[in-house]
Amino acid sequence: MPTDDTSHLRDALDLAVDNVESGLGGPFAALIVEDDTVLAKGTNRVTTVQDPTAHAEITAIRAACKKRGHFELDGCTLYTTCEPCPMCLGAIYWARLDRVVYAASRTDAAEAGFDDDHIYQELDKAPPDRKLPMEQRLSDEAHRPFDAWKNDDDRIEY
Repeated sequence: MPTDDTSHLRDALDLAVDNVESGLGGPFAALIVEDDTVLAKGTNRVTTVQDPTAHAEITAIRAACKKRGHFELDGCTLYTTCEPCPMCLGAIYWARLDRVVYAASRTDAAEAGFDDDHIYQELDKAPPDRKLPMEQRLSDEAHRPFDAWKNDDDRIEY
């Protein structure tokens, strides 16, 4: 069993190569490790399952949460073959992982044809200034779901 970051990251890299060579998806893989034990693995399946959210980090987070029976992954480390994209980074924060160890940078990914820079640029802009049209409507009614949440005594905070 691997006992350090390098071994876990190499396992993720091997998994990514296997994913490509087997025709199951893109060149990305991730492991979620707790107490030096692999809790879950994930590979990129975007094109094979026709799901743009099926990134390696997301599939690993989903599998780890299911295995743990909880939506938080505190105490865990994510080993991923590439610096997480904005979507995956958001999921990592929401899952409350302790840390992330990655191999390739987002620049490396862009050179291979996976360029997320346009998304990073869009996130810095105000919603009305983004290339994807975004409009806020019904702002006077938007509080209703939040009020229902605040008034639900059985809610589970996250």
